[in-house]
Amino acid sequence: MRMKLVSVLGIVLGASGCAGGSGGAGGAAADGDVAAVERLSAEANAALVRGDIDGYLALIQHSKDYTLMAPFGGAPTLGFDASPEHRAAMARFFKNGTLTQEVVTKYQAGDLVVLVTIEHVRAEIGGLPAQDWSLRITQVFRRKGSGWELAHRHADPLLEGISVQQAAALARGAQP
Repeated sequence: MRMKLVSVLGIVLGASGCAGGSGGAGGAAADGDVAAVERLSAEANAALVRGDIDGYLALIQHSKDYTLMAPFGGAPTLGFDASPEHRAAMARFFKNGTLTQEVVTKYQAGDLVVLVTIEHVRAEIGGLPAQDWSLRITQVFRRKGSGWELAHRHADPLLEGISVQQAAALARGAQP
């Protein structure tokens, strides 16, 4: 049986006393949960960047209180729109992508799993020609029944880093 995924704010795990690495409570069962969530995250997000939205949604169940902090900034998105129109728009936005997921660290505390990863993507995104899109990702998953729901996803393209001056300009709303 395939597990469904969810992400929740990573700060919650810190507050619950879960320390870094693949840490957290639970032993072998917890390690199995985290490994399963890790695999499904990689499979689902690979489907997404290919433009296979049905494949993505077959693997990922979004919680009712799902939040997305997209790599392009702006206000966080609350909830997930699974309407046919939004699914079609997502399929047009992401095309011909490949994804390799590099796990930086992972946590489990009770019914929460947090994956901190770097997604190395090569894809056509937003109508642009194919290019590399390496993103820093935090995903929070919450157990629901025997599976997992994605409760939160944060992505940013700052893998190469920027100067404090560049960050300050972005914080002021200055355009590059």
